Amino acid sequence: MFEGTGVALVTPFTNDHAVDYTALGKLIDLVIEGGVQFLVALGTTGETPTLSKTEKKAILDFVIEHNKGRVPVVAGIGGNNTQELLDTLAEYPMDKIQGILSVVPYYNKPSQEGIYQHFKALATATELPVILYNVPGRTVTNMLPDTAIRLANEFKNIVAIKEASGNIPQCMELVAKAPAHFAVLIGDDNLVVAQAAIGMKGVISVAANCYAKDFCAMVQHALKNEMEEARKLHYQLLHRIDLLFAEGNPTGVKYVLHSQGICENELRLPLVPASEHLQQQFAKA
Repeated sequence: MFEGTGVALVTPFTNDHAVDYTALGKLIDLVIEGGVQFLVALGTTGETPTLSKTEKKAILDFVIEHNKGRVPVVAGIGGNNTQELLDTLAEYPMDKIQGILSVVPYYNKPSQEGIYQHFKALATATELPVILYNVPGRTVTNMLPDTAIRLANEFKNIVAIKEASGNIPQCMELVAKAPAHFAVLIGDDNLVVAQAAIGMKGVISVAANCYAKDFCAMVQHALKNEMEEARKLHYQLLHRIDLLFAEGNPTGVKYVLHSQGICENELRLPLVPASEHLQQQFAKA
């Protein structure tokens, strides 16, 4: 279900920083038409740290309704307070989504056993498929392959990991040890072709918000081992992908979506819009 291209949706805002549901609807249509195979709502690309609980639920409800069953919907439900995470499960429309993306607890720096117990609690509290999310650049703590594989072997509803360590040997260890039901997904847009070549099964992408058609085509070519075609698209997109992250995420992708007429170039503090210098770099690219 979660192979191919998933997109971590941005949350568009109006000029007064309210959630812009009209723009969100346009974005959902754009990425599905571009070939995205599943939607991820309420990820960090959606600026969830700045959203209220009421806004989070309203956004998820909107994504479900506007999608109209066209592709699976995954909800980002993570945190560094395990009990609060479990309480959140009762607040969201769990019967209307197809999976959960849950990040390694950040800031508290849990041990590998602590990470295991955290995700064990989540996996036993829901029957929904769970995608683990390892992004040590944001969380500080790196979930090691043995911990992820231990979880996958013990809980059949832990079905995938978004691996954003950028560590190729670590990714290869995950692929080599993964049980049949467990997909290792790419978490770095600029590594798709390389990581597909070692056996990773798909990606949860930021760039697919604004470059959906070319990005999804690149992913499909890479997964089919059509490397010449995939490599061509990779190098066409690479500089633009790097610019998306030059001043943090989703600063770059929101600027590009604004330039495409999809949403306003608005973020909530502490994030700020793209600098004039970055805008000029995008114009050249």
